Amino acid sequence: MGDEIVPPANQLAADNLENDGSTVQKAQFSDRVLIRSILGGGAKLAGQKVRIGGWVKTGRQQGKGTFAFLEVNDGSCPANLQVMVDSSLYDLSRLVATGTCVTVDGVLKIPPEGKGLKQSIELSVETVIAVGTVDPTTYPLPKTKLTPEFLRDVLHLRSRTNLISAVARIRNALAFATHSFFQEHSFLYIHTPIITTSDCEGAGEMFQVTTLINHTERVEQDLIDNPPPTEADVEAARLIVKERGEAVAQLKVAKASKEEITASVAQLSVAKASLAHVEERLRLKPGLPKNDGKIDYSNDFFGRQAFLTVSGQLQVETYACALSSVYTFGPTFRAENSHTSRHLAEFWMVEPEIAFADIHVINIEIISFGFFFIVT
Repeated sequence: MGDEIVPPANQLAADNLENDGSTVQKAQFSDRVLIRSILGGGAKLAGQKVRIGGWVKTGRQQGKGTFAFLEVNDGSCPANLQVMVDSSLYDLSRLVATGTCVTVDGVLKIPPEGKGLKQSIELSVETVIAVGTVDPTTYPLPKTKLTPEFLRDVLHLRSRTNLISAVARIRNALAFATHSFFQEHSFLYIHTPIITTSDCEGAGEMFQVTTLINHTERVEQDLIDNPPPTEADVEAARLIVKERGEAVAQLKVAKASKEEITASVAQLSVAKASLAHVEERLRLKPGLPKNDGKIDYSNDFFGRQAFLTVSGQLQVETYACALSSVYTFGPTFRAENSHTSRHLAEFWMVEPEIAFADIHVINIEIISFGFFFIVT
């Protein structure tokens, strides 16, 4: 919210302006106009009617509660649009709280000259279309500067802060530039698996993916709720199977009717199923399943150990041997228990592979030119 100093609105919006600044354009898939377009057009748009939607960053009532000024942001750019609402249109106390979501119709006007004027255009509201209110006593994002540690506890709202929204925009720009560079140089984008059984040349400690723990917890709870059978219970079940089998044999020797033999065979089948269930429960043991002292992964989801990938290199190399120039760009994971800025549990990595390449060309052109392409 108030955790960053935002540059002038016109400067923030100008780079992304999609029109000539004299006419306002509606956003795609919506009746609203992006605040980015309004701030980029500036005073040239005065007099035009628009609909905007966004979230209140700050709000204040003035003129003894007769009107209110709202700083509204819709995410299209870092800057806010100043919105003026008259008390005759809506209950101002429900609009000024930070975090309130609003959709309004109004007329763009040039604000009166005065000290501290940051914008060349503002919106005078004519109709309040919709309001999503918040409780200012419980809304967790104040106007003061917030630390990243605090924002980790409000993940669902942290993208509304200047810090996290700026990070999102930077990541978007870098990812777009990365793909643009490789696509312009005829590389094919390969999606490599996130879950893998490969250690990729020991690139780092790996996060393991398994369903055995959930299965073990269910088994242990089942053994508590329904104690396992004893050897005596198993022997009793085996005796019943033996007796039912002998009964079927006797009926066949006596040439009993088909109905009697069928009924006796059905009883034998039930007895065998009961024995199998008792024997299976007898084999249940608490803890992870083991074989020769090692964890047995044969009953795991993949039938073997599986991990979150530390690199897509192995997979993308195979594609390079068929498609020549390829790259992968996706999340990778390292289970290195180090709480420093140099060790990340999750990050995105670019991994290009080129067949029939000259090592000097790769060093000079791909690395150098690619870096400057993405950064600039």
